Amino acid sequence: MSTRGVRDYDEADLSVEKPKTHAAGPTAVAVSMYRSLDRMGPIRTAKTLLDLNQAEGFDCMSCAWPDPDPGHRHTAEFCENGAKAVAEEADTRRATPDFFARHSIAELDSHSEHWLGQQGRITHPMVKRPGGTHYEEIDWDEAFDLIGAQLRALDPDEAVFYTSGRASNESAFVYQLFVRAYGTNNLPDCSNMCHESTSIALQESIGIGKASVTLDDVYDAELIVLAGQNPGTNHPRMLSALEKAKKNGAKILAINPLREAGLINFKNPQTPRGMIGPGTDLEDLHLPVRINGDLALFQAFGHLLLEWGAVDHEFVREHTTGFDLWKQHIETLDWAEVEATTGLSRAVITDAARMLRDSSATVFCWAMGITQHHNAVNTVKEITNLAFLQGNIGKRGAGLLPVRGHSNVQGDRTMGIWERAPQHFLDAIQKEFGFDPPRENGLDTVDSIRAMRDGKAHFFLGLGGNFAQAAPDSDVTFQALRNTKMTVHISTKINRSHLVCGDTALILPTKGRTEKDIQASGPQWISVEDSTCSVHSSRGPLEPASPYLKSEVEILTRIAEATIGDRYGLDWKGFRDDYRNIREHISRVVPGCAGYEVNVRRPGGFVLPHPPRDSRTFQTESGLGQFAVSPIEALQVPPKHLLLQTFRSHDQFNTTIYGLSDRYRGIEGGRRVIFMHRGDIAELGFRDGDFVDITTRWEGDDRVRCAENFRIVEYATPKGSAAAYYPETNPLVPLDSTAAESNCPTSKGIVVSLTPASARHAASGDGQDQVRSDEGHKSHPQPEHLS
Repeated sequence: MSTRGVRDYDEADLSVEKPKTHAAGPTAVAVSMYRSLDRMGPIRTAKTLLDLNQAEGFDCMSCAWPDPDPGHRHTAEFCENGAKAVAEEADTRRATPDFFARHSIAELDSHSEHWLGQQGRITHPMVKRPGGTHYEEIDWDEAFDLIGAQLRALDPDEAVFYTSGRASNESAFVYQLFVRAYGTNNLPDCSNMCHESTSIALQESIGIGKASVTLDDVYDAELIVLAGQNPGTNHPRMLSALEKAKKNGAKILAINPLREAGLINFKNPQTPRGMIGPGTDLEDLHLPVRINGDLALFQAFGHLLLEWGAVDHEFVREHTTGFDLWKQHIETLDWAEVEATTGLSRAVITDAARMLRDSSATVFCWAMGITQHHNAVNTVKEITNLAFLQGNIGKRGAGLLPVRGHSNVQGDRTMGIWERAPQHFLDAIQKEFGFDPPRENGLDTVDSIRAMRDGKAHFFLGLGGNFAQAAPDSDVTFQALRNTKMTVHISTKINRSHLVCGDTALILPTKGRTEKDIQASGPQWISVEDSTCSVHSSRGPLEPASPYLKSEVEILTRIAEATIGDRYGLDWKGFRDDYRNIREHISRVVPGCAGYEVNVRRPGGFVLPHPPRDSRTFQTESGLGQFAVSPIEALQVPPKHLLLQTFRSHDQFNTTIYGLSDRYRGIEGGRRVIFMHRGDIAELGFRDGDFVDITTRWEGDDRVRCAENFRIVEYATPKGSAAAYYPETNPLVPLDSTAAESNCPTSKGIVVSLTPASARHAASGDGQDQVRSDEGHKSHPQPEHLS
């Protein structure tokens, strides 16, 4: 199972080159145009890309980076991966009922995620009936009747309703309303697997689980700290903002195990300097911290800032609590423990701390490299402690910026997609709609998998996304989905989740962001929220890929009608006929959304209120910003083992694999690679180019998890730390290995061991002959402090 789909590309085509030292430039433009023209053709390419991220256009589905003000946007306001995402959705290829008739579910399941995505847009609703081997076409009315009958036969808490970050605010709002009217809070979402640690930590520390900065604050910062984040691949438009900040005098501190090309140098395709010139050097200092060393590193920063007296005493006194306890804890810092945990010398850490000391306006940015560890919540709290210490909240050019990876994952949460919604939100639902929603917390992602595995949940509905491949512990997740009576997926393209399915399985094809949405009252538009709390509209320019497609709102309201009918007098038909009716309810239910219809129609939309940012007020239990005291608790790694982080290739968006090129890291033609330090390769008895199986164990669990046949690539990563792409390595993430408090899977901190590739892969030799290394290839250079 862990080698699923490798036959879709020849491992002999894998090549390894030196990693790049810059991002974007002419190559990014060429790749964007090639992928767009190849998938969409010239007319669709022009229609979509010129509308992408424009004030009257549609919002990119590939990240949640904020847009500049409408008057300051480029004609081409998109990045390479944004163009790939649009091309993936606006693909002219089609997966028709004939396609499903030709390919059994078992055959489709043998293919890679990349291959599946290349089969084109799904054109008709499809069903797999009990005992069936193929999906077959089904009428929409019958599909809704099947779903409604199954849900009516269950206790509401036996059903799971998942949401990916691509859903609009309108669909998210009606979705959570339906689920709560049905009688459960089982609303897991992709946040549970990414920034849940951020949400929990910030809620406790500052009273709101969102960024405290605007895009202008990034431009105006004196120092930008980027921790556990690779903007060049995961949100490339951020590079333009960093370039602008650099030109305004900012310094950039990058904290990440791997040094990434996008932060070394950015060649902005919008400028002559980027296209034919030297580009802009971004990072001023890179700290290659060992995996899970971030908490110790941030505590070391705090220790030095205290020692130097770099404290905003007025802010600490007026706006925070808990400082004395934190100070007492930090002053006892054990530098030997810090150096062992971070893999960095005290001198290097001190150099970085001076950058913090010398800045009067610092923006702290972070992503999955921080949030997917057992101690992730404490690490985010430690970042917040540093912001408190120097008064970097509620000040121009300063603040906290968790960068969301999915385009509307933050908006979904704002609209109520949360298994543990706050009581004030549920009170507002009750006041607006006249029914008391369930008050007990529902199931998050990990607990939903457990419930399906254990026979306690029998129905799964996925609004977008690819739950099976995004979730941890793939074998367990797959079996959990197969245990259900029914799985339903609202999707645009085929993915793994359609193939590891319940007794009855339905695929409901939906319109995408790029497509027009016409309902009974006329053309509709939707709204989304970015990483900086800015809410704006989105409207697609293309005709739908098939006349049988329905919008997310229409599909959800039809499911609601089939399941609960007119219970509580909810006007599902009115919601789908005119989305203004949904936004009218949003304006009265969702905090900060008064006047929603008017405000979101403005060019560029509006910014939601944020008390810490707006007035330095904190809606915490104490009414103040909360300093937190956290033990370092570094992961203990046995001899002959490594700490593995999973991450994206440059040629993917989450579980969507656009292609087989991670050119910035020098990988072409394949994905089953593991990046390792040269010292670890030698000490474990391997050579660069060997093929290995990666295994891990979880205490209390006798099962050995294995991901087979990965090519070792020597790389500049801290000794003891390794990296490999997901979802291929998701089978290694134990379901029960989660972050304290947030229950987020620990995908960035897995203790693994390596063995020579299994016999069936080694039959052709030691593995090196299966890989073509480019002529003249040399080992990737190692920084002095890593060698």
